[in-house]
Amino acid sequence: MTVTKTNKSTSQRQSLDYYLKLTYPITFYPDPDGGYVAEIKDLNGCLSQGETIEEAVTNIKEARELWIETAYEYGDEIPLPSSESEYSGKLMLRMPKGLHQRLATRAKSEGVSLNQYLLFLLSSATGKSAH
Repeated sequence: MTVTKTNKSTSQRQSLDYYLKLTYPITFYPDPDGGYVAEIKDLNGCLSQGETIEEAVTNIKEARELWIETAYEYGDEIPLPSSESEYSGKLMLRMPKGLHQRLATRAKSEGVSLNQYLLFLLSSATGKSAH
């Protein structure tokens, strides 16, 4: 018996490198047991966690890579990232009071607004400049 892997997608398949270079939106939220959970909703079941935001970012990048490589190997469809037109540039973020205080204190010590400081942190974590 011979088993062959087939591409379930009806569109033409791109190279693995193409899919690995795509940028997917990441959702972060605090874990009730401590630390943070990171999830890429476009990639069903792709999530990770970390004790810090930085660790969660590192772990979700690795999880994304493994998710895409596995889907590619098995010929599964790899969805494209959500359209950027779905995003207004505004978001509501809830966080623990202690974290809010630490971030506000750091922003003040840097001489920038909390919004600017958070934008800097998020941009640094994603390897992209803010624009």
